[in-house]
Amino acid sequence: MSKIFQWREVQATEGAVVAPDERLPWPQTAVMGVQHVIAMFGATVLAPILMGFNPNIAILMSGVGTLLFFFITGGRVPSYLGSSFAFIGVVIAASGYSGSGPNGNLAVALGGIVACGVLYIAIGALVQAIGTGWIERFMPPVVTGAVVAVIGLNLAGVPIKNMQAGNFDAWMQAVTFLCVGLVAVFARGMVQRLLILIGLILATVVYALLTNGLGLGKPVDLGGIANAAWFGMPAFTAPVFTGSAMLLIAPVAIILVAENLGHLKAVTAMTGRNLDPLIGRAFIADGVATVVSGSAGGTGVTTYAENIGVMAATRIYSTAVFVVAALIALVLGFSPKFGALIQAIPLPVMGGVSIVVFGLIAVAGAKIWVDNRVDFSQNRNLIVAAITLIIGTGDFTLKFGQFALGGIGTATFGAILLWALLGRARNA
Repeated sequence: MSKIFQWREVQATEGAVVAPDERLPWPQTAVMGVQHVIAMFGATVLAPILMGFNPNIAILMSGVGTLLFFFITGGRVPSYLGSSFAFIGVVIAASGYSGSGPNGNLAVALGGIVACGVLYIAIGALVQAIGTGWIERFMPPVVTGAVVAVIGLNLAGVPIKNMQAGNFDAWMQAVTFLCVGLVAVFARGMVQRLLILIGLILATVVYALLTNGLGLGKPVDLGGIANAAWFGMPAFTAPVFTGSAMLLIAPVAIILVAENLGHLKAVTAMTGRNLDPLIGRAFIADGVATVVSGSAGGTGVTTYAENIGVMAATRIYSTAVFVVAALIALVLGFSPKFGALIQAIPLPVMGGVSIVVFGLIAVAGAKIWVDNRVDFSQNRNLIVAAITLIIGTGDFTLKFGQFALGGIGTATFGAILLWALLGRARNA
């Protein structure tokens, strides 16, 4: 057990890759952990709000889930687990949530989330027993690259449509991603590595000067920070198991499998480490984390694309960073004041950061194609990628009774089915 907490210390030289079993000096590792917390925070808080869940519980469970993932995978897979957007539609349908305030049927939805986690664990156990060959046949690089790219592209509407109330907010988003870009290109050393965090801080300062100072927009409100307690126990909720909710929510496990596999392929491409032998354990870890989260009142969790985007930008893949991030999330979960501090970040600034991160995810998908030399002169590859990108980005939705498969789900299953069907053609 002690071996998984052993990392080889390296120095932060410009352009160097920090491998999963390496780490920067602890102070720099801690700052990188803060950056990953900020990257996951917006979506991890937004998802439970959209479903009527307690955001503090979601933050707490993201930390617990990340630590569980770290232990089950032996500390060899750099990933952060946060609230999954794949649950939103089915949870709303199963609980009849009205869209505002606490979810009155939260317990019923939690039962379905736990069932989903159990199914996910079963799939992981199957992969662990017989290998990933059958997954590889269904999901070659052209498919996984398209799915990873779609995860970023599908989320593009979140910051652009939901995080800007008017023209000033849109301009502040532009200022934010410009700040991140300037840090990424012109900064050097550790500052460049912290491009997301430094860019966010710079943009927040600019926002405060324009709003609190010149009155051009909604000012930064620090009242919530002052009024919030330093520590407080979040309100846990136990699940209630009903057949209809479980049947409606459990199939989300298939989407999580495809999403997790795409993330692992992206991390493999970025790190140069073959993570295929750990795919089964990663599925099991994600499933266990979902069961634990659902049992306490949290959302279903998944490996987070936002954090993969941060890794792609910083080239730091140390699992030590994610242990630090998870511990910070635990503190946030039990501290309303820390949560209020993060929530005080202006929404347009968070939206600008999200644009950068989601774009990096999309590019990570394209990197899978490049690294695996996917040949787009072959019509089979061309059609699979083209259709997947459009139906995923456009949030193409198919309904099966009460179950709705949209966006990332239709793109994922569509890519798999297209690859299998078009492979029967002689000229594919």
